[in-house]
Amino acid sequence: QVQLVESGGGLVQAGDSLKLSCTSSIRTFSRYTMGWFREISGRGREAVAAITWGGEFTYYTDSVKGRFTISRSDSKTTVYLQMNSLTPNDAALYYCAAVVVGSDWKDQGSWRHWGQGTQVTVSS
Repeated sequence: QVQLVESGGGLVQAGDSLKLSCTSSIRTFSRYTMGWFREISGRGREAVAAITWGGEFTYYTDSVKGRFTISRSDSKTTVYLQMNSLTPNDAALYYCAAVVVGSDWKDQGSWRHWGQGTQVTVSS
């Protein structure tokens, strides 16, 4: 059974930075695209970023471009999300996702495995 464990969430002030981590139990981690989604209470799950195997390509939703950076360490089977210049609009439960099986990375239905989430709270 695949496990994805997120960490790094917390309470910060607007303008601060946080770095999320997601460690995977997938043995062939390096072969798969990894991603981050977020969910705000009462709203659907929103795609944030994705990174292909080998880190060759990265994708971001428009609202985080220039502020968030996704990266990966295949030796540590971990994917990261560096979040800078945080705003209250970024406050959400952030989920790690693994293995894209569909054609649209922004569609949560395209992903096979999910973590339990880590909470990010941003005060104004």
